[in-house]
Amino acid sequence: MERQEMEAFLALAEELHFGHTARRLGLSVGRVSQLIRTLERRVGALLFERTSRRVVLTPIGARLREDLLPVHRQITAALEHAVAAGRGISGRLRVGFSSQMVARLLMRAIEAFKAVHPACEVTIQEVLLSAPYGPVRRAEVHLQVTELPLNEPDLVAGPTLLSYPRSLLVPVDHALARAESVSLEDLAGTTLLTIGGSAPQHWCDHHFPRHTPSGRPIHHGHAAVSWHEIPVLVADGQGVTLASAGAEHLHAAPGVAWVPVRDATPVLYAPIWPKQGATARVRAFVEALRTAAGQGPGAS
Repeated sequence: MERQEMEAFLALAEELHFGHTARRLGLSVGRVSQLIRTLERRVGALLFERTSRRVVLTPIGARLREDLLPVHRQITAALEHAVAAGRGISGRLRVGFSSQMVARLLMRAIEAFKAVHPACEVTIQEVLLSAPYGPVRRAEVHLQVTELPLNEPDLVAGPTLLSYPRSLLVPVDHALARAESVSLEDLAGTTLLTIGGSAPQHWCDHHFPRHTPSGRPIHHGHAAVSWHEIPVLVADGQGVTLASAGAEHLHAAPGVAWVPVRDATPVLYAPIWPKQGATARVRAFVEALRTAAGQGPGAS
């Protein structure tokens, strides 16, 4: 299989639109269509069903996509390794972050990284918690700094950079609002607001438990797309939620009280990247993050 065929196939499998795929790859629609037809002849089967209204993967196409994704990541990483070895660290490093909690750390790390590797451009983008691993899996970012835990076989977590205790966000007129601290057991009588989307179940259960430590059920309410909307829902009396205590100065909202949770595990932040994506740029930036984490409050 030619690499351009692989690139066209994987892009179309994600976009499911020839025009969008062509723009993404910088090719004409006709060239993308030609590459897909050539690949289908090579395979001996249709990889996409095409109509005037939509493009969908066939079962064979879906299986090929699952088989090719790790291979494509490995090839990309190998080429980046070779380029880095031949030229030193240069090019562009795309870094994602899922929380404003890591913004200062990220800025310190970028400053330190660029001082040592001025030929490497660093760009950043926010990653929604409702789809926490999509951008890093699609190579939209090379690594991201995000909340643990991580239990994904194709992704690797680096060192823990930050650690913050948890707070319970409640309406100011809630019975728990004036407590010095609360227990996870207190969640049994509440409606817990959560994050929806494609976040893995183990991640959701860690941050938004379904049972108290003694096994009592916790009722889940609205599942938000973005965490930014949750404090507004709490203030409106629609429920309570758990969050990193260090976020209070960033997300304080009228009508919301932040109460320490005395028996909850801390919220941990770490860099993650694809298992086959540990390029020289990624390794150097992780080292910059590790150094920066020792310079400010909240560093572990």
